[in-house]
Amino acid sequence: MLLDSPVCDFGWKAPEFSLADPDGNVYSVADAMGTNGLLIAFICNHCPYVQAIADRFSTDMKTLQDMGFGVLAVMSNDYRYIHDDSPRFMKMFAERYGFTFPYLVDEDQKVGRAYGAVCTPDFFGLNNISELQYRGRLDDAKMGNPQVRKTELLDAMRLIAETGNGPKHQTPSIGCSIKWS
Repeated sequence: MLLDSPVCDFGWKAPEFSLADPDGNVYSVADAMGTNGLLIAFICNHCPYVQAIADRFSTDMKTLQDMGFGVLAVMSNDYRYIHDDSPRFMKMFAERYGFTFPYLVDEDQKVGRAYGAVCTPDFFGLNNISELQYRGRLDDAKMGNPQVRKTELLDAMRLIAETGNGPKHQTPSIGCSIKWS
């Protein structure tokens, strides 16, 4: 099911959480927060929208890390229902796309629910005091030509680094619905 993420709720305070990656290493919002903020991406392995952006997403996240942002990817799908999203496949997906950031298992789906995540991908751009400043899409390439794109998420995060605030105009992300248990 194709869904749009909601409009950004500027200033919403991101809930703290701790989740493990497929190897059992635990990461938290506080630990991952960069000097300029944090990007939390709700993604999964099997979604064609995530697969279509995976290379660009990985590259853009490296750029964000170089800009002083932390990055966490969270998989909230019920992987007992969607086997391709299981931790074993998450690890393979992260390796395939060269993730330089943790890809975390939200096994009980509490983090996805606390954040109000609705689709994969769903991006939450936080400033350095954990306030939501971006809830939009990665870029305008959609499923089309990734060579010609406006880097909306990167541009928004640059603005957040400079001012602490995100852009007033944001285009929601679209993708597959999160598979709730």
